[in-house]
Amino acid sequence: MPNPGTINGTHHLTFCVGGAQEDYDFHVRTLGLKSVKKTVLFDGEIPIYHLYYANRVGDASTILTSFPYRQAGWMGKRGTNQAKSINVAVPAESIGYWADRLKGAGIEARQVERFGTERLEFAHPCGIPYQIVGEKREDTREPYGGGDVPAEHAIRGAYGTTTSVREPDLMDEFLREAFNCTPVASEGADHQYEIAGDGHGRMLELVEEPDKPQGTWRFGEGTIHHHAFDVGSSENQLVVKDYIVGLGYTDVSDVKDRGYFFSVYLRTPGGALFELAYSTPQGFTIDESEDELGTHMCIPPHWEDRRAEISTLEPIDTIEEVKG
Repeated sequence: MPNPGTINGTHHLTFCVGGAQEDYDFHVRTLGLKSVKKTVLFDGEIPIYHLYYANRVGDASTILTSFPYRQAGWMGKRGTNQAKSINVAVPAESIGYWADRLKGAGIEARQVERFGTERLEFAHPCGIPYQIVGEKREDTREPYGGGDVPAEHAIRGAYGTTTSVREPDLMDEFLREAFNCTPVASEGADHQYEIAGDGHGRMLELVEEPDKPQGTWRFGEGTIHHHAFDVGSSENQLVVKDYIVGLGYTDVSDVKDRGYFFSVYLRTPGGALFELAYSTPQGFTIDESEDELGTHMCIPPHWEDRRAEISTLEPIDTIEEVKG
């Protein structure tokens, strides 16, 4: 039998937002995450911030990353056949804390129960849907307690994502056969799957929205760009890639060096862009020490001769002192 390799869980979630300041304020000042890296997007010919938020050291599965595209004027369109919602996990008993915190921040949130979990549905300032999910199972990830969110209530990291689909059959087949997911439950138009790995952020959800227009797949404000999954090593990354290509899903990229991790991208039948990633041994400490994470503007080597262009990016008022 072919070897499918191992997908552990989520590595990171990446999305395109509006202004850099409002994105920083939302993730750091409201959601209480740590800014662990400030750099620029590897792809393309125009300078765009790449901002990383996570726990204290940026462990895999705790990482949310954004591209602020408002300054460039690139807009996306939310719709079906596209990743729809960023879902993050907190302890189940912390849902009340977060309901009060979001209300105090002037953010409208709707409390719902789905798949046996209490959730708060709200939106990023640019409109991307978010869900805070009350996780009942033990979560061993280190919470970040360095801001004004107490560690016991802090976001642990990714719970997963929700993808909007016109009809679920092809994505269901992909998740079960290519990603080794187990169907967990269905509630009307909502369907939940769990990755068989031993990492965190293993819950993938689909919502049938056949009447919505097609969402955009390019970079553009207001849309989720990709869901990255942790494959642990270069050897396992290639095993998983070869297995998926062997099933006939050939819209798969070559391995790309992202500085802090190595990535392979693939377009799923449900439209969402998935990534197979593994961190380098140094991770985010490759260009900053652990106790200085997020305190420099880190320039990728191929941008070093274009620092003057990067200096035109929107300045960000931060909690931490950024040293340039």
